[in-house]
Amino acid sequence: MTLRELKQQQAREQIVEAAFALFAERGFAQVSVTDIAARAQVGRTTFFRYFGDKQEVLFADEQRLVDEFSAADITGPAPRDLAGALLQLWGLTHGMRDVVIGDKALFPVRQQLIAAVPELQDRAARKMQRIAEALERVLLARGADPELALLASQVGIACFRVALQTAGEDPEKVMPAMERVVRLVISTASPVT
Repeated sequence: MTLRELKQQQAREQIVEAAFALFAERGFAQVSVTDIAARAQVGRTTFFRYFGDKQEVLFADEQRLVDEFSAADITGPAPRDLAGALLQLWGLTHGMRDVVIGDKALFPVRQQLIAAVPELQDRAARKMQRIAEALERVLLARGADPELALLASQVGIACFRVALQTAGEDPEKVMPAMERVVRLVISTASPVT
């Protein structure tokens, strides 16, 4: 990493840390971009170099997560049914658990804010859809039937949402909850006759 890249990464991290600290102290609506920039000790121009608005700060890891899933290993076998596809997606998600959960120290604040602010719930739903699309592409690249890939990616996201609600504000509980939910779906799914 060059010195310039290191400084850019540090500035971005300072902005994220400042924003989360302010959101925790004051709530989402009471914090402005100017407040975040001042706390991070950067100018507004620097803030907008990295983020389009304060919502984007809250979802700073979204693009990395989509990129990681999009770059996932596509050499796995083609899933033939929902159970096989969900197990592949679970394996992929579990392997990227640190990226999926993000910064564990910021996780509780993010979850509190999303639960309390309708506009953030909408943004979180759009994030989940982008992730589902990336997962669908992974299954398609592995040779899955298009309908199965679409279904499995949407069911996988539903499992993740249930896991988030079950885990509450504890990031350590998300992956175990998701595994339970995925296995529950697999065990209760029966072939159509």
